[in-house]
Amino acid sequence: MKICVLGAGAWGTALAVNAAERHAVTLWARDASQARSMTASRENTRYLPGIALPASLSVAAGHAAGAATGADLVIVATPMAALREQLALLHDCAAPVAWLCKGVEAAQGGPESFGLLPHEIRLQTAPALQAGALSGPSFALEVAQGRPTALVAASAHAVVRDTLVAAFHGPSLRVYANDDLVGVEVGGAVKNVLAIATGLCDGLSLGLNARAALVTRGLVEMTRFGLALGARADTFMGLSGLGDLVLTSTGDLSRNRKVGLLLAQGRTLAQAVESLGHVAEGVYCARTVLQRARHLGVEMPITEGVVALLDGRMRPAEAVAALMGRDPAAEIA
Repeated sequence: MKICVLGAGAWGTALAVNAAERHAVTLWARDASQARSMTASRENTRYLPGIALPASLSVAAGHAAGAATGADLVIVATPMAALREQLALLHDCAAPVAWLCKGVEAAQGGPESFGLLPHEIRLQTAPALQAGALSGPSFALEVAQGRPTALVAASAHAVVRDTLVAAFHGPSLRVYANDDLVGVEVGGAVKNVLAIATGLCDGLSLGLNARAALVTRGLVEMTRFGLALGARADTFMGLSGLGDLVLTSTGDLSRNRKVGLLLAQGRTLAQAVESLGHVAEGVYCARTVLQRARHLGVEMPITEGVVALLDGRMRPAEAVAALMGRDPAAEIA
C-alpha cells in the first residue's frame, strides 16, 4: 500500500515511521528546509529526535496535493488550524483520507457562530471525499518506538475504516473500527481540555482523590456534549473516550497536562505554551468547545473553569474553588 502523510510533526512522523515497516510511505513537510534536513539526516530532529527514519520512508515538500497523487491512503497530520486548508486541497482525491488532529475549529463567522468538528469541516470543503479520523490514546514517541498501542479508525465509510485497519494494524499497533465518527472526534477534542484541568489539579498537589474525581466527572461532561451532537454513549467508554482521557490526563508525555502543571506553578499561559515547543490543542480548542456547548445548551463546568483560567479571569486556586463550590447534584447529572 502507498501511504502519504501530510504533516511532519511528531505524530505524523511517528505514524509514518511505524507504517513504513510494512508499506511505502511518503512524509510531506510544509517547510522545505525541514524536508531537506530530514532527508539528509534521516531523522526529524525538530519534532521527534532520536527516531531513525526507515529507508522505505521518503520525505517530500512542495504542493501537498501533488505529494498525495497516486496514494492509496492519505493521512492529514497537520494541527486542527490547518485542516480546512488541507481538505480543500484534497477535495477531489480518489483515495480515502483520514485526519489525526483532535479539536474544534475556531468560529469562522460573527459572535453567534461556533466552531466545527473535523467531519463538519469536510462537509463544507470536500463533501465528496471519503474520509474519517484515526484517533485513540497514543503518544507519538511510543508509537515511533514500536510500543504497543491501540487506535480507532472512525468513519461513516466502510472503505475508510477498512483501509486504515489494513494500513496500520500490525505487530505494535492494534486498530479497531468504529462508525461513530462524531463520538470519536468529541472524545479527542474534549480530553485535551480536561487534561489541562487534571494537570492543574496535580500541580496544586490536590491529591489522587481529586484527580480521580476530575477524570470521572470529565468523562460525564464529554459524554453529555457528545450525545447532544448525535454521538453514541458507548463510544465514550472506549479508546477514543475514556482511553484517551486517562492517557492525556495522567501521562507525563502529555502536552496539555503539562500546560496545567505549569499554570499551577504560576507560569503565564504564554510562558507555558512557549516552553512546550509543540502544539497543545486543548489551549486552542477549550473556548470553541465551550462556545459550542453553550450553543447546544450543554453544561460543562470543568471546561468553563479551564477557559476562565486560560483567559486570566481566574487564578488556579479560584478555578478549583468554583468547581468545589457548585451545588449538590445526582451523579449522573
